[in-house]
Amino acid sequence: MELFTLAAPLAITLILVSAAVKRVDILSAFAEGAKEGLISAWELLPMLLLVVTAVSMLYRSGALQAFAELLSPLMSRLGYPSEIIPLAMIRPVSGSGALAVFENIIGSEDADSFAGRAAAVLMGSTETTFYTIAVYYAAVKLKADAGVFISSLTADAAGFIFSAVIVRLFY
Repeated sequence: MELFTLAAPLAITLILVSAAVKRVDILSAFAEGAKEGLISAWELLPMLLLVVTAVSMLYRSGALQAFAELLSPLMSRLGYPSEIIPLAMIRPVSGSGALAVFENIIGSEDADSFAGRAAAVLMGSTETTFYTIAVYYAAVKLKADAGVFISSLTADAAGFIFSAVIVRLFY
């Protein structure tokens, strides 16, 4: 048996033994943690509903596809596959929306095609930036400043650009 298969059971055992040695009431500690988790989830719910609604409207209205078609000639000249422009646009906002767009790309293009591989690299090298910022900053009840958005979107832009570059270099 390999060590990584024992990691979770060992961690749980270590926590339980440590709690027993320190004479911690495990049930009360668990209940308090669960209560705090539910309170946090309840406080985040409005922000999550806003993000999900906005992404759904953007995708279902066709605005995302229209904007992608507008950018397509320029991006094609730069060597970026036009098929993954909608993915690059929705990825910073929604992970599930990006997954749906990614599934459409893989369904319409071959997974081993340039667009399929670039889409896979893009999915693996970028983050749902706005969602992550919204959730983390709402959880700590702070307002994100412009620097957070600029640095995060710069990292996403690098992931978008280099997804095509890396696929060209290695495949």
